[in-house]
Amino acid sequence: MKNKDCVFCKIVNKEEPSNIIYEDKLVCCFLDIDPINEGHVLIVPKEHYHDIDDLDDETLLRITKLSAKLTKVIKKAFNPDGYTIMQNGGLFTDFGHYHMHVFPRYIDDEFGWTCKNIDNKKSFDVVKENLKVILQEL
Repeated sequence: MKNKDCVFCKIVNKEEPSNIIYEDKLVCCFLDIDPINEGHVLIVPKEHYHDIDDLDDETLLRITKLSAKLTKVIKKAFNPDGYTIMQNGGLFTDFGHYHMHVFPRYIDDEFGWTCKNIDNKKSFDVVKENLKVILQEL
């Protein structure tokens, strides 16, 4: 399904310009227009999905395999100190279309997590058991 207002749907349908490096029947990979580092690639399903848990298994597997393959490409092309693979969900799914970021990392690139200190009011044992129960239910 396509979302007529979605910029990623427009890109995969060649209605918006982009720098595509790979595509097949399920996904499209293109350079991020606001890269963390040179070689920052987005892996985007051609169907409009919002979150990772909306994806069908075939598309999810393709995205996962491509992320591993792209790390090899990035290592060869940019000789980085490392790489990052990430994706955001829920309200943090910018553009409203699921996508995975794959980009090279360097010791001095200043990319990092910014977050508040977590107040550990719950013990790890309580959190662990709660998550295990929910995981088994799913």
